[in-house]
Amino acid sequence: MTQTISVEESRQLDAKTINEIGIPSMVLMERAGIKIYENMLDNKDLDLSKVLILAGTGNNGGDGLVVARLLVTHGYSVHILTVGNPAHASDDHKAQAKICDYYEIPKAFLNEDFNQYTILVDGLFGSGLSRNVGGDFATVIDKANAADANTHAIDIPSGLNGDTGEVMGTAIKAASTSTIAYAKNGMVTEQAKPYTGKIYVDDIGIYRGKRFEEASLIN
Repeated sequence: MTQTISVEESRQLDAKTINEIGIPSMVLMERAGIKIYENMLDNKDLDLSKVLILAGTGNNGGDGLVVARLLVTHGYSVHILTVGNPAHASDDHKAQAKICDYYEIPKAFLNEDFNQYTILVDGLFGSGLSRNVGGDFATVIDKANAADANTHAIDIPSGLNGDTGEVMGTAIKAASTSTIAYAKNGMVTEQAKPYTGKIYVDDIGIYRGKRFEEASLIN
């Protein structure tokens, strides 16, 4: 049976892997992006003909930017919609945004017609969301849910509480989710199932103990 962890333990494992074990955060982000890209290729329910990446300004959005670059460099059509204040972006997000600029990946804006895309990638929030979603984020989530395209979520569908599975005002209804290292406790609750879709658990080198634990797919 696949293990799940709390949001706090997820934070602690991230910090331990980076600060104690010594794997740089950008390395983990690159590994996550590769796994997410592979999950999307694996999922035959997703049409990758025209992709819109929904990226917050934290590391969840940074993962999305890695996916954008991998898709573009393999011949897919991709646009990036960044939501939030770029001045408050994480360092890793800023580094990934610079790489995306190098590859000249086109940008989208809040008034974008989401129905022109065949798939949306949700990189707005990570699992640590602690308050109800509002503002532009809520607008984008609601537009995504109203669009014809399926959505693939990164780590957890944005707006879902990682510990309880509660919807924090509004939340992405994903066809599938790539969760990083371990599924979060709230993702496997009954109330979360309509939002997570098919869950991929991606091994990127973050472990509770020293022994390797096989990444798995939750049906």
